[in-house]
Amino acid sequence: MLILAGIVLLHITTIILLLVATLDNAWWMTDTMSTDMWGRWLLTGSTWQYTDLKVLDYPEEYLQVVQATSILACIFAILALFVFVAQLFTLGKGQRFTFSGILQMISCLCIMIAVSVYTSEFQFHKNLGGGFGHSYVLAWISFVLTFVLAVTYIVLRKKSE
Repeated sequence: MLILAGIVLLHITTIILLLVATLDNAWWMTDTMSTDMWGRWLLTGSTWQYTDLKVLDYPEEYLQVVQATSILACIFAILALFVFVAQLFTLGKGQRFTFSGILQMISCLCIMIAVSVYTSEFQFHKNLGGGFGHSYVLAWISFVLTFVLAVTYIVLRKKSE
């Protein structure tokens, strides 16, 4: 029972980290600029001004891949949690957690794709100075946690047989 409570807590933590990484504006940061996969904020005077990334000649196809896979990662992680809870009460031993593990692995792959594409295609930020922000780091942490959860679901399925 303690293991299941720990898994649920880890899963909820992972979902929160994924949502923060997807929605927060801190993928690339300098002292006067903050960029994410949705827009860029520039500090002019004492106010932050929003600029759409499409206006800034970002490669739109890659940007859409990063946005879509980040959203899909959140959706699959949330679905995996609901499926996990439903499987606890509906399936017999030996049948549990397989579908949850698959959904979690899909979420893990979506995160990996989003962060990898962002890393490889948006390296020109280095010319502007600054560095990767906390949302970028949270996305990589979420990748590791979703992978650990997917493996845990597979191990739990084997233990319950």
